[in-house]
Amino acid sequence: MIQHRVLVVVTSHDRMGDFGRPTGYWLGEVTHFHEALAKEGFEIDVVSPQGGKPPVDPKSLSRRDKVSITFQADPRLSRKLENTLTPEQVDPDAYQAIYYAGGHGAMWDLADNKALAELASHIYESGKLVSAVCHGSAGLLNITVEGDNLIQGRRVTGFANLEERLIRLTKVVPFLLEDELRAQGGEFSKARLPFVSHVVSDARVISGQNPQSARAVGETLARSLSGFA
Repeated sequence: MIQHRVLVVVTSHDRMGDFGRPTGYWLGEVTHFHEALAKEGFEIDVVSPQGGKPPVDPKSLSRRDKVSITFQADPRLSRKLENTLTPEQVDPDAYQAIYYAGGHGAMWDLADNKALAELASHIYESGKLVSAVCHGSAGLLNITVEGDNLIQGRRVTGFANLEERLIRLTKVVPFLLEDELRAQGGEFSKARLPFVSHVVSDARVISGQNPQSARAVGETLARSLSGFA
């Protein structure tokens, strides 16, 4: 099997604006995504806007999540989250795909991060894949390809307005992700029910709606990568 590497992006932002609640990346959106890829022999590296140890959303830590516990117990894997790369340290040619993990912190520092957007643009323009899940889809907003928004005219998804309302954070986040994905030309797709796994793939852009979609995004990406020469 050809060895593929996927670049996982996590947030460096640890607070929900003036609300002050701790946030960060959502652990399961890294670990369940990784497990789906690892079963096919694919490797990951992790990058964040500031590098080093990124904040993890405390609400994503669960003793019942065996996948996350196994990931954290593996020194080789846990080091990837304890010592993330900076965008400047990344060689985009080393990766077959980039994946933006979510967690509310992503809403503050992924949408306008030019260095990460340039990495994603390079990867996509090289004929490879761009993917995201949940609030990580904020990272898709400012990726441009040949002067146009990457998501223009493409089916995409991310954390839906209804889901944000149900957890009572519509007044806390800096923008509503569904609205902004639509505003930038994306054809927003969502499941009929909230918090149900939902993944869409369109022209080498793969996205998942919510935390429940992380594994399915990984499986979809792995199937796509398996066709690469």
